[in-house]
Amino acid sequence: MPEPLDALSAVIQQVDGPAAADVDRDATFPDASIAALGDAGILGLVSSREVGGGGAGLDAAATVVEQLAHACGSTAMIVLMHYAATAMIEAHGSDELRRSIASGEHLTTLAFSEAGSRSHFWAPQGTAAREPSDGAVVLDAAKSWVTAAEHASTYVWSSTPVEQSGPMTLWAVPSRTEGLAVGPAFEGFGLRGNESVPVTAVGARVPRDAMLGADGAGLDLALQIVLPWFLILSGAFSLGLMEAVAAETRGHLLATRLDHLDQSLAQQPLTRVDFARLRIDVDRTRAFLSDTLGALSSARPDAMLRVLEVKAVAAEAAVTTTDLAMKLCGGAAFRKEVGIERRFRDARAARVMAPTTDALLDFVGRSVFDQPLLGDA
Repeated sequence: MPEPLDALSAVIQQVDGPAAADVDRDATFPDASIAALGDAGILGLVSSREVGGGGAGLDAAATVVEQLAHACGSTAMIVLMHYAATAMIEAHGSDELRRSIASGEHLTTLAFSEAGSRSHFWAPQGTAAREPSDGAVVLDAAKSWVTAAEHASTYVWSSTPVEQSGPMTLWAVPSRTEGLAVGPAFEGFGLRGNESVPVTAVGARVPRDAMLGADGAGLDLALQIVLPWFLILSGAFSLGLMEAVAAETRGHLLATRLDHLDQSLAQQPLTRVDFARLRIDVDRTRAFLSDTLGALSSARPDAMLRVLEVKAVAAEAAVTTTDLAMKLCGGAAFRKEVGIERRFRDARAARVMAPTTDALLDFVGRSVFDQPLLGDA
């Protein structure tokens, strides 16, 4: 059996890539792609070997997300959320849950953003209360965006603490828990197949041992574990879109001719200049992502600063490059079969996903001025 990363290209070529346009057009969840990724060991790639997973790290996860985003943004975002949630479960989840994820048959996701605090994921309004009769915990919340909400088996869920002080407690919540209700189907501008919908909890009961880490320690855990995975993989997601649109734009400029000049569009000076700008943005983003991964792996002093920067850098670059691709390809870019307008729409999601670009820029500013990331400066 091929190693998971070796099998990835086959899944993309045979399943994920061919389905991408239909997933986008029909706003359908990419069931076949996710099943194939599970069978190939990709969903269990970052689970520990001791529970049957691939034992891979953040660099391998970034490669997977980038390559998936090159083919289908919706599939890439689903896997991105799965990996970020898996990192938390690997650190604090039960062995049974970890083994289930490692098997490739269990999809997990993050359930952080809420209607009451919007993109401020660090301020959950949803509550967790101990049930005196049996010690269970009752969750009540209005989660606003949960990727793969209908198809995930488990949510990594945030709430206010049960008893201790602190802003947040984290839970591994089975998606079929009684009292959870998944919102209406997602009909969005971009990432149309990633099924990001509201999930509401009304009296949803979970056992006390569903808690991930200590009561009240959830924000620290989210910042230490979940946030680096989410931000770096978001950078890889944007990079994958950018590489795809660069390839599609290059192909169009080479193939399309101005017959009255007997030249291709690629032979036009202003076109070359614009495409050079696009290519430089892609290469700059790749270098920044690589540097961020290197900073983390070597425990460089500026590692956390790079982590805070990488999603903002990549998200804004993806917006710029996809906009430039639309300009370069002109009317052809508006045709769905070319693929550029899909990347244009998908690229805009990263800018507004929590933490948003503006929130990250504030975090970066706080960091360079030695101020706390949250609260009063």
